[in-house]
Amino acid sequence: MSSLINTEVKPFKATAFHSEKGGIEVTEADLKGKWSAVIFYPADFTFVCPTELGDLADHYDELQKMGVEVYAVSTDTHFTHKAWHDTSETIKKIKFPMIGDPTGAISRNFDVMIEEEGLALRGSFIINPDGIIKTAEINDLGIGRSAADLVRKVQAAQYIAANPNQACPASWKPGEEALTPSLDLVGKI
Repeated sequence: MSSLINTEVKPFKATAFHSEKGGIEVTEADLKGKWSAVIFYPADFTFVCPTELGDLADHYDELQKMGVEVYAVSTDTHFTHKAWHDTSETIKKIKFPMIGDPTGAISRNFDVMIEEEGLALRGSFIINPDGIIKTAEINDLGIGRSAADLVRKVQAAQYIAANPNQACPASWKPGEEALTPSLDLVGKI
């Protein structure tokens, strides 16, 4: 399996449910010009998925202040997303687009499709304003993700975009010292 890191998002066209706008069209062009987080999850009306999406909804305003748009994607349709939104208190909190990928095309583009199940793995991708994938996290179905860690990764990706000669160490947060890679640093960490 080759890495998607530093590759451009492949073309796609899909319909998303957006709580404020109803059904909207989303393409790869919508991911350009700003930072984006594309979050794949297996299916609506399940168990771990609403905990992740609820956590993400709780961090959405913070991500928006950082100039990040969030897109949730599953192989359900946008109609199913609307039904879930209308019946779940947790999902009602979501303000970001929920993309329907019933053909699995987008899931395949991001290498998260489980073909024999017709579901996506739990994939999180941070994409820069040029449409280039900067981080990729893929988890098995039973392993939930943390929106707080997604926020931290976006902060690190934005820092490195602004400071390309530096590197963010483990658990780095804004305001902490970054690293300037050099031979002088080798063996001193």
